[in-house]
Amino acid sequence: MGRPTSTKHDPIPYALAGAGVFFASICFGFVPYFSRGLTDQGLAPYAVAFYRYILTAILLLPTLFKHRSNRRELVWGMAAGAVMGLGWVGYVTALETVPASTVGVLYMTYPVFTIIIAWAIFADPPTRRSLVAAGLIVLAAGIAGSPASVPIDQIPTLLVSLAAPFGFGFGICVLVHRLSRIAPLARIASVSLGSVVGLTPLIISSEIDEVLPSGGSDWFLIVGIGLMTALVPQLIYTVCSPVIGASRTAVFGSIELPTMFAVGVFAFGETITGAQAVACALVLSAIALAQSRATRTVTTVISSQRHR
Repeated sequence: MGRPTSTKHDPIPYALAGAGVFFASICFGFVPYFSRGLTDQGLAPYAVAFYRYILTAILLLPTLFKHRSNRRELVWGMAAGAVMGLGWVGYVTALETVPASTVGVLYMTYPVFTIIIAWAIFADPPTRRSLVAAGLIVLAAGIAGSPASVPIDQIPTLLVSLAAPFGFGFGICVLVHRLSRIAPLARIASVSLGSVVGLTPLIISSEIDEVLPSGGSDWFLIVGIGLMTALVPQLIYTVCSPVIGASRTAVFGSIELPTMFAVGVFAFGETITGAQAVACALVLSAIALAQSRATRTVTTVISSQRHR
């Protein structure tokens, strides 16, 4: 897929759009830094997930009123958000005890769940290329999460963490197949609000010290996870990804996984093993393979429809 032949109607220059996607993907990769910092201070994983989505939901709430006539689409968006928010709890839970690099590789299995859900629920069959890419991702997950790579007692936690890529895969399918009629900001708003609504019962039923930050540093992390890993990169993706196209967005966006590795090394003192490095290489290869040719399947529109 080549560079668009005409960009006179693009809202921003092509090169700047590419830089924007690259920057947004790095922001997404910093999720482990903020989430582990908050859980280390005693916050429950579902509280961390709640704080990640609440700022975006509040700021973009007026957008939902503007598109209130599209009730069916908004309900679909909120349902997707609820599944994604609850699934993300598994991701945060795993980060409490499992290396960020390992959890990051497993999170990047979301294209596999996207393919399965799109085929099973929305009758959108995958291409041969996307199936090969999915196989590489499954192999990477098997290497990163095998008993030879992580302690046996962490395997159940890793399995729980797969709820996050499942939720994200479901969200992508809903975005592609049910939310195309509403504006991008309305999609972000409905998904974020759905996540908040889905997590609210857990917040209400918890002890105060499990969900309420205890100090100024905690509030810094909460603002950081809401702005730096959710609202700002989501908005950048919404503006920039249509300019450079889905293929290049996915390739540029793959920097998210190496960023997770870097966070694990420099912020948490983790050591990257050979197995983790191989798994990372396989995931990046799968992304490049799946996006090297424009296709109709949802794996090619992950980047342009992407919402965390």
